[in-house]
Amino acid sequence: MGNLRSVQKAFELLGCPATIVRTPAEVRLADRLILPGVGAFADAIAVLRKTGLADAVREFINTQRPFLGICLGLQLLMDRSYEDGEHAGLGVVAGDCVRFTVDSGPDPLKVPHMGWNSVHWQAPTPLFKDVAMGAHVYFVHSYHVRPADPGWIAATTDYGGPIVAAVCRNHVMATQFHPEKSQAVGRLILANFVRL
Repeated sequence: MGNLRSVQKAFELLGCPATIVRTPAEVRLADRLILPGVGAFADAIAVLRKTGLADAVREFINTQRPFLGICLGLQLLMDRSYEDGEHAGLGVVAGDCVRFTVDSGPDPLKVPHMGWNSVHWQAPTPLFKDVAMGAHVYFVHSYHVRPADPGWIAATTDYGGPIVAAVCRNHVMATQFHPEKSQAVGRLILANFVRL
């Protein structure tokens, strides 16, 4: 869903050819897999299921090859999302995806959360090698994830309170922000993924 070409172009700028896959067979042949996304959770998970890509993504993750989710690609990893009802996700990361509640109350913030925010690393991960604590990255989202196990949380940012900016466990990594739109910091993160 969404920003497939912009992610592909970001890898091409790094000198790393990237292929947009459309079938489970193509997923099985990949060295690394990126699940990007812009759009609604329900629509995205429906497309993944209809095409057989939901099972293919889970199977790929089980092979221990490097996996990166971006924005909606992070949210799809969760057990469920509450965007426009309740919808089951891929179930890779136990937990929920919920809407921001910061657009009400005495000091409302805009939803969607859109713009540059600093990120704070919670745990060392190869994805963020040589990226400075407090580096700024680009976000566009109305929903955020809440992993049941805080050990998944690799980075946080602040938007009306701390929220998860990235998760990581072994070869499974995902960012709520868009590295492909985060200039030099994003290029470094994507280059780190290529080197895994």
